[in-house]
Amino acid sequence: MTMVNKVRDHLENGIIPFWKDLRDDVYGGYYGYLDYDLNLDKKAEKGCILNSRILWFFSNAYLLLKDKSLLDEAEHAYAYMTEKCFDRENGGVFWSTTYDGQVKDSTKHTYNQAFAVYALSSYYEASGDLKALERARELFGIIETKCKDEKGYLEASDKTFHKIGNDKLSENGVVADRTMNTLLHVLEAYTELYIACADPKVKAALWDILHIFSEKMYNRKLHRQEVFFDDDYRSLIDLHSYGHDIETSWLVERTVEAVDDDDHVWRDKILPITRDLAETILNTAFDGHSLPSECENGKVDEKRIWWVQAETVVGFLNAYNRSNNTDERYLEAAKSCLAYIFENIVDKRDGSEWFWAVNRDGTPIKGLPIVEPWKCPYHNGRMCIEILKRV
Repeated sequence: MTMVNKVRDHLENGIIPFWKDLRDDVYGGYYGYLDYDLNLDKKAEKGCILNSRILWFFSNAYLLLKDKSLLDEAEHAYAYMTEKCFDRENGGVFWSTTYDGQVKDSTKHTYNQAFAVYALSSYYEASGDLKALERARELFGIIETKCKDEKGYLEASDKTFHKIGNDKLSENGVVADRTMNTLLHVLEAYTELYIACADPKVKAALWDILHIFSEKMYNRKLHRQEVFFDDDYRSLIDLHSYGHDIETSWLVERTVEAVDDDDHVWRDKILPITRDLAETILNTAFDGHSLPSECENGKVDEKRIWWVQAETVVGFLNAYNRSNNTDERYLEAAKSCLAYIFENIVDKRDGSEWFWAVNRDGTPIKGLPIVEPWKCPYHNGRMCIEILKRV
């Protein structure tokens, strides 16, 4: 079976059926937790990010495969998201709901608003529902007016958009006022929105983000992005996030393709950075088969995390495409990582999907859930979609 056929088969007969089976037809949305032993908790909280990502996934799977059952799943996700995750009083999207659709965590995180924009924009492209596009543009306005200051994008707020501590997107012993991760996914969401509506205001916002990315996030000396920052963009920790750098390398290039004008200002400024990120990952972090999670203070975290491997495949495939399909190093790296995924990350037990993470030797790390608010079909589903569109 060729690589393309294997990926298509995995998407159609693995990932898609798994997530269809998590549909909650009683309370709406999709069930929020499946543990390592494949026990489904139908009363677990439902993350609004999880449901946004599911909406994005089924919308894009439909756009690729034209299977009407996928649009039905997207409509189901859209209904839950708009009925239960949106704050009708204050605007914006909550962090999570209870299993039956009550507000559980009313935090308004910029990252979460961005994923809703991303999902709604894709759903509009799949369904033609103008209300979805209108909601995406409303959220864009909320982010620009309530989740941003003169320096850039903020992180966590309470339900009325007053700043609170950013514990949800802070790790490694620091609490960050600004993060590379939030900026990346605001960029990703706005790119999708701009493709859907060509609003000059969205384009201007993307230009601002590209400027912050190139001037604040990217560390020219170390050939990487910094991850966690104080309010003035001072890096808080010596951390190289391998997965985010390879993901950034192709997502930012997608943005440049969407917004660059005939003068190629952004292409000339940004593409050397994204190519440097991909080259650095290939030469300093990729082991020939898989990508470790990150390196903190010179110590590599050797876990192989599901989303990092998925983004590695797409990032290397993108780098190969950008070389006019001539730099075979990237193609071979993408193919090798894909083979590693099928051998080690895909959980071959009936009723499962991908392991959260495996050890360096490929053995599963037991106890980590198969589904929870962050574990979704976004990275691995997108990997399959990107391969099928590119190869």
